[in-house]
Order: sequence, then structure tokens, then C-alpha cells
Amino acid sequence: MSEQHANVLKPEEHFIKNEPYYEAVGEEVSVFLAAYKQQIPILLKGPTGCGKTRFMEHMAWRLKKPLITVSCHDDLTASDLVGRFLVSGGETRWVDGPLARAVRHGAICYLDEVVEARKDTTVVIHPLADDRRVLPMEKVGELLEATPEFCLAMSYNPGYQSVLKDLKQSTRQRFVALEFDYPSAELEKTIIEKETGIDSSTAGKLVKFAQMTRNLKGSGLEEGASTRLLVHAAKLIQADISPVTACHTGIAQALTDDNEMLSAINELSSSLF
Repeated sequence: MSEQHANVLKPEEHFIKNEPYYEAVGEEVSVFLAAYKQQIPILLKGPTGCGKTRFMEHMAWRLKKPLITVSCHDDLTASDLVGRFLVSGGETRWVDGPLARAVRHGAICYLDEVVEARKDTTVVIHPLADDRRVLPMEKVGELLEATPEFCLAMSYNPGYQSVLKDLKQSTRQRFVALEFDYPSAELEKTIIEKETGIDSSTAGKLVKFAQMTRNLKGSGLEEGASTRLLVHAAKLIQADISPVTACHTGIAQALTDDNEMLSAINELSSSLF
């Protein structure tokens, strides 16, 4: 059986053609650009739905670099990232994983919610996240050197961290960290308006509703309404769903299954709309 490398990066699948809408809330854009220029990996910290992935898409578009996103989960292994041998048609061929493709072709690799992945994955990224900038590929006996254009970025939600799901200091201290949070009320209202075309008054009420739910964090809710959920609700309203129903299905039901908490959240939306 012969061995072949299957490591082609298809640009049309990973280049972002149109500018993703993103409103900066601080100096995150300039810090990211500086870190990219200096070949320093980037860690994005913040709650779900606050714009981390959109920010990565915006930066990839701005830098005109392909973006390979990996949604991390409990079953994600180092082999899933680096690659593996596959048998097809009587031939054995090596297939690069997403991380190896990014390293080989100078793409941005974004590991979303990295703490959800198995522990062996963080060991793999260590040589890439320091001055070595190499990816050991032991199964093929190759030490893959990153091109200058390669960028490693990853994200996690500190609100969900635990003893079992937290980043080790040996990993964290290899990265420049950018902290994300929900935008100010005025900026969040602007984002909802631009994302959905909804009127300013309704957008303002949605933001006020979100802030109410965020005040319940730790008092029955793990998380309050994210900017992403507000956009979902606004889109439902734009499609002629009543605001109360949109808040119930687009926000409340996404936040909790607890009947008492659902009733409390629905009362909040009814008081606004």
C-alpha cells in the first residue's frame, strides 16, 4: 500500500469574502494585529454569545487570511487536530487535521471553547504556542514548521471553568489574552439594529430585557441573555412574531428549562413589551 499526503487547503472554504460586521468595544483589534505581527498566539476570554467568533471572522477578513475554526468538544483528540492515516481503495494515505492544514498553509486556526477538548490536545499546541512554532507529527515522523503567516487563536468561557475544565498555567502563559464581555447598552442596541434592521425603540427594550436576565446570573441562571440571543429575538420580531413570544422562544427557552425561572423571565419581557 502506498502512502500519500492529503493536505490541500481549499481557499474558497476558508477565506471570508465579505466583511463580517463587528463593533470594537476596546483595543482588541489593534492588540490582535500587533500579536499577529509578532507571531504571538491569542486567547479570547468571555461569555458565550458576546462576539468572540465574529471577532475572529472579522480579523481573518481584515488580514485576508484563511480561517480554520475547530469547535472543541469532549471527544476531540490530538489526532483529530493533527491528522491520521486513512485506508481508501487499497491505499493508505495521511490526511492532515485542521491544525496541521493551518500550520502548513499559513492560515489562522481558531480553537473555539478549547477547554471542552481532551487534555492531550493542549499538549499538542504547546510547541506551536512558543518560540518554536512547530507541530510534531509523530505518526509520519515530521516536524512541521509554521509559516510566518500562521496564527493560533483559541477561546474559552471563564464563567464555566472548573477544576476539571480550566486552562493550565503552562498553556495560558503562552498566549496574549483578550477579555470580551457584552457591550455597553448603547453599543449593544446599535449592534442589534445593524444586524437585524429592527427599530431603535424595540432594540432598546431588548437590551434592557437582556440586562434584567444578566442580573439573574447566579440566582437561578447560569448565564444571562447574550447579544447573539438578542439578535435572534429581533429577527423573529422582524418576521412578525410578537415581541413577548420572540423573547420567550428566542431567549428564555434558550436560557433555562426550569419552569419557575421561565415564568420569572417571561414576566420581565411582558413588563417591557
